[in-house]
This record gives sequence, C-alpha cells and structure tokens, in this order.
Amino acid sequence: MVYQPAAGARDLLPLDVAKKRWIEDRLQQVFHRWGYHRIITSTLERMDTLMAGEAIQRQMVIQLQNSEDDELGLRPELTASIARTVVTRMAGVTYPQRLYYNANVFRRTWESRHNRQHEFYQAGVELLGAGGLLANAEVLLLVADCLAALGLRQWHLILGEAGITRSLLNAFGANLQEKVRTAIANLDRITIDTLPLSDELRDRARIMMDLRGPSAEVLEKVSSLQLDEQQQQAVNNLKSLVELLESEKKFSLILDLSLIQTIDYYTGIVFQVVNDTASQAQILGQGGRYDQLLGLYHPQGENIPGIGFVLNIEDLYQVLLSTGQLPQTTPASNWLVVPETPSADAPAFAYAQKLRDSTHLVRVEMDLGGRDTDAIREYARDRGIAQIAWIKSDGSPKIESLR
Repeated sequence: MVYQPAAGARDLLPLDVAKKRWIEDRLQQVFHRWGYHRIITSTLERMDTLMAGEAIQRQMVIQLQNSEDDELGLRPELTASIARTVVTRMAGVTYPQRLYYNANVFRRTWESRHNRQHEFYQAGVELLGAGGLLANAEVLLLVADCLAALGLRQWHLILGEAGITRSLLNAFGANLQEKVRTAIANLDRITIDTLPLSDELRDRARIMMDLRGPSAEVLEKVSSLQLDEQQQQAVNNLKSLVELLESEKKFSLILDLSLIQTIDYYTGIVFQVVNDTASQAQILGQGGRYDQLLGLYHPQGENIPGIGFVLNIEDLYQVLLSTGQLPQTTPASNWLVVPETPSADAPAFAYAQKLRDSTHLVRVEMDLGGRDTDAIREYARDRGIAQIAWIKSDGSPKIESLR
C-alpha cells in the first residue's frame, strides 16, 4: 500500500520550506519595523465564532464534531479568530493594537474542489482601535513595504469603499437591494438590465457598476449621484486618502467603488493587491476596514474599529518563482565534525557544540560513522559543507577547507 496525504493536505519538503520561509521572514521583518507583534490563535474555532461576522459561507468551513456535540470548524481565515481573542483575552489593553499573523488556514473553495487543496498559508496584519485617514493610510503603505521587501514592483492596488457602496444601494427598494448588490459584485450587467427598475435606478446601478478607473474620474462620477451629506463626507474622506497615497508614489492605484462582496463584514475601505506580470490578473492579497466586527464578540457589544489585510503565501510563491530570488537549495552546513577514533567521540561532540555556541548561526553536522575518509569528503562536497574538523582523541582539531 502506498500511503498518501489526506485529500486536500500537502507535504512541504525542506526546499519548499526554505522558499516559504524566505517569503515569511521578509514579511515578518517589515511587520516588526512597523511596530506589529505576532499573535497566534487556535486552529479550531466554534462555528458560531466563525459565522458571527458573515465573512465566510458555512459550506466553505471544514467542520468537526467533539464529544460534547459542539460544532467546531478549522479556521478558514484569521480576522474572526483575532477579533474573538482581543475582546475576550486582551481586555484593558491600550489602543491601537498592532498585530500580525503567519498561519495556515483551511477551507473548501470551488478551486480546491478541483485540485483538492484545502490548506493554505497566509500572513497579514490587524490594526485595532484606530479609525480615520492615518490608520487607513498606514495599512495600505504597509502593504507596499511588504511587496517592496519581496522585490515585487509590478503590482497595483484596487481600492473601494464598502460604506459608500452600501449607502448608494439604499436608493433601491428593500426587495431589490440584495439582487442589485450581487449583480454589481459579479459585474452582471444582464441582471441589471432585466430587474424591474425605473430608468433612473437602472442608470444609477449602471453607474455604480462602472465606478472603476483613475481616482479623479471615479470621484467625479460618484459625486454625480446626488449624494446626501453623510455620503459626501465619506467621498471626501476617500478623496483625502487617495491624495495621501498618491503623494507617496509607492504603487499604482485604481479606484473601484464596485468592489464589494456578496457577504462581508467590511464597513469602510476595501482593497485588493493585484499582480501585473501574469497574463491573467492574480490577486495576491486583500483587506479592508471592519468597525463593527469586534462588537459582535465583545461581552458588552462595544465596537472597536479595525482594519487589516492578508497576503496569500502560495500566490506570492508562484509570482516569485519566475524572479529567481527564492532559494534554489536548502542551506548548507558550515562544518562537518568527524571523530577520528571511537575515543574521540566525546571530544567531537564537545567541539561541535563549541562551534554551535557562536553568536551567529553556525550549522554543524556530526559524522555518524561507517564511512572512510574519501567517502566523508565526498559527502561534504555533495552537501556544500565548507569545512571539516577532524577531531583527535585528545580533542585537538585538524581543520580541512573544501573551498
């Protein structure tokens, strides 16, 4: 019998891990420089926790049953878990809280039904307890720094505003709002043309579907929709954010007020990070503002503003493969320590430990016997080991360089 991983699971071999770590280490350095701290939440969550924000469809969750008949699921994303953790385990902390994660998630998607992949790796941040222009700008500029650290230059950011888009939907009757919302989310012009709408509302829906492009043009179009005072203020806030981002000149920006999901917890800006180099646009990450999500988990229902993003490690990996930046081999050991005789075994272990105790990372292997000197040298050369320390019974080393 040939044993295989469970359907939807994968094994990562040492070189795969080295490439994955190359990406994660660079992202982590950026997170640290911006003052973010790592949080690790449970892989298992109660289904009511995962469903509270309506950010995920139940059929996408890989569900488990425990002995107490509680409905449990493997986390399909991290934001809900972090929201639950912050309001239940971090009461009394000062805000803002800057948190980041690097974790695996599990979900069923239409794509994973085809290729049977259910496990994915993500890295991202949550900035909690801060709203407004500066918090929004921080998260978007942090995205730019992350991609710069990976050496990616050909990408753009698609920016929307869920609050504006939702408020614009209020002009449609309650019985039609969800149909119009779904049609806009899916860019479904046929549905818009066939819904029982007045000419004025049909034109409004078409304009909403076309609110995408250079920021000045989009802001001018949305201002033509007879906005109320609150809507105009939201548009002004978005304009201020766009002006700040464009003054930084760190990335190409496309404004898209049709960027909404059929089910989500976003209340303000939403965005997607899109790679430019592939023949087909590839989403590398996404995020947005969610000012009411934490209130769903808070014992007193207190709303705490939040904004965050996630980067998809597998998608970054695929883009970076073509750049030649990822490691091509696993890291080689620096030393091979070889006891020349059985009486040199203990001194050899002591010498190897002395090398490992360096203030810098030094990779040291022990030769485990059973090979002659020529075979030992061949092994070291094959593994790219730079130096051999031949240890005598009195502990004295003879150093041989292979470079």
